Amino acid sequence: MAQDTSRNVGPLILVGPPGSGKGTQAKRIAERYGIPQISTGDILRDNVARGTELGMQAKSVMARGDLVPDNLVCDMVATRLRQADCERGFVLDGFPRTAAQAGWLDAFFEHEFFDNSHGKCLPIVILMDVDYNLLKARITGRRSCPTCGRIYNVHSQPPRIDEVCDLDGSKLVTRNDDREEVIGERLAAYEEQTRPVVDYYKRKGRLVSVNADLPVEEVGARIIRAIENRNAAETVRPSSGA
Repeated sequence: MAQDTSRNVGPLILVGPPGSGKGTQAKRIAERYGIPQISTGDILRDNVARGTELGMQAKSVMARGDLVPDNLVCDMVATRLRQADCERGFVLDGFPRTAAQAGWLDAFFEHEFFDNSHGKCLPIVILMDVDYNLLKARITGRRSCPTCGRIYNVHSQPPRIDEVCDLDGSKLVTRNDDREEVIGERLAAYEEQTRPVVDYYKRKGRLVSVNADLPVEEVGARIIRAIENRNAAETVRPSSGA
């Protein structure tokens, strides 16, 4: 995939149900534009591992078996987005998860937005739209390498040797939350919590729906076209003078 690391891209947000391919496409976008892929899971693990103040607070919450509250998650995200490697843009993978987080993110951009010399660079939000039955097959077929983290799928992207990582020969594993008995709960949680995020950005006129049933390369091409179309529109838009 050709790289374009010379200009501002702005904030990119990928939303969609578990198994829709958000992580795969986020990595492809990050590589193409030379911007970081940011997931709240990675941020949380990093803060806990480094023993930051926010990480210690989150660790104590998780030790009680509770969900990390929005204020802690948002503070961690804000700290990450202020780092130098985010100056030209970034890909948010798995955030915002709720309408409240989406509202917080808009307020954050209002005060700390990307100035691409043509005014505000509002986020483009890509909805990974996928058929329910295909989604189940993707999730139940997903395998990961416990050593290098590479993701496979026994149906669509199998390893060369069954259940063995191509890169380091480790035995592949199935994540607990990819097991069939918990898939229904994960999808129900998505509908309850994250579907309102889709509606939020749809009302804002920033949502672009992409058919994620298609092969990975075609999905990626459609996402890139959506990004390029947004950036072209930003380029020709006159400055607000604000």
